[in-house]
Amino acid sequence: MNPLSILYIGRNSGTSRHRSSALRRLGHDVFNIDPATLLPNASFAASWAWQTGGLFLEGSIRRQLLANLPKTRFNLVFVDTEELVGPTLLRELKSRYGKVINYNVDDPYGRRDGRRWRLYLEAVPLYDLIVVVRDCNVSEAFAAGASNVLRVHRSADEVAHSPRDMNEEDYRKWGAEVMFAGTWMPERDSFLARLAGLGVPLSIYGDRWHKAREWPAIRPLWRGPGLSDDSYCKAIQCAKVSLGLLSKGNRDLTTTRSFEIPSLGGLLCAERTTEHARLYVEDQEAVFWSSPEECAAKCLRLLGNEERRKHIASSGRKRFLRNETGNEQVMSQIVDALRGKDTNGLLSSQTIQRSNALSPAVVASAGMSTCKSYSKFPFSLCE
Repeated sequence: MNPLSILYIGRNSGTSRHRSSALRRLGHDVFNIDPATLLPNASFAASWAWQTGGLFLEGSIRRQLLANLPKTRFNLVFVDTEELVGPTLLRELKSRYGKVINYNVDDPYGRRDGRRWRLYLEAVPLYDLIVVVRDCNVSEAFAAGASNVLRVHRSADEVAHSPRDMNEEDYRKWGAEVMFAGTWMPERDSFLARLAGLGVPLSIYGDRWHKAREWPAIRPLWRGPGLSDDSYCKAIQCAKVSLGLLSKGNRDLTTTRSFEIPSLGGLLCAERTTEHARLYVEDQEAVFWSSPEECAAKCLRLLGNEERRKHIASSGRKRFLRNETGNEQVMSQIVDALRGKDTNGLLSSQTIQRSNALSPAVVASAGMSTCKSYSKFPFSLCE
């Protein structure tokens, strides 16, 4: 495979940075530019984007980003989410470099985020490929004007989320019975408070938990703000059970933790969904529940059975590896979709189904709207 020269527009932190690093490990030449660093007050810009969809910011982002580009002749522009990249900038990038794609792990077609995605939605028709992580987003992207849509799974990173060697100090600092790492959301506080009321020994990390209605009950369980990088990974590895809670407003059937926890060798205990059930065998490779009562009962049984916990965690990691939901594999799927059958690496507009029956990715072309489910692995082919 000939390596690409990629202009990567996305946050130089978190999972966005993991994905750009995966592209580098695949042999591509990647230049990363973070729009958040181009504005004098990034926190204000983020808040303004949520409230107004980046009103009055598009021109500033365009000028600053173009002024900071090297003279490299890129042959692909990869936009990772980025609600402030609008149609004016996108037209300029397409005129300079040709192919432009967008990967979005969020739900820009849903209602949770207000006007945050205004510029993104205006730019959708200009992208050569829209990459989404929800089946429902496929038809929604077409309705927004997309010409080609690729549906992939979220992914964990082969390097950032590889198991660490833990020592006694790590277990003293990060050890937990049942742990949740994630930001407060309205539906999460009552759930976790109910678990605690049922006797589950909880540890909670994350931001904004002081906003919870159940904060008086949750405060003793809260061990600190959001975790990242090594701290996040160690907390998962040192916990006996790690919870995976969904964002209802984002219409999630999985989250990145659905992949990161098994990748790190942790025991995933997540809400029962069709997608979770297809990714992992219940009670053998992960543990699922449909109510706080069921979750509490399963957690308490697991805490009393170390051998079973280790078996499920080990089996879950093996299944994660078989599922091929690492960043390198998902980024390869995106690049392969762009190349299509064109030897020059140009996007093929025809519908493509990868020959590997276990692949979670599928490309669909505009006008194809009927989704078929395949039982061997959870993906949809729109045709």
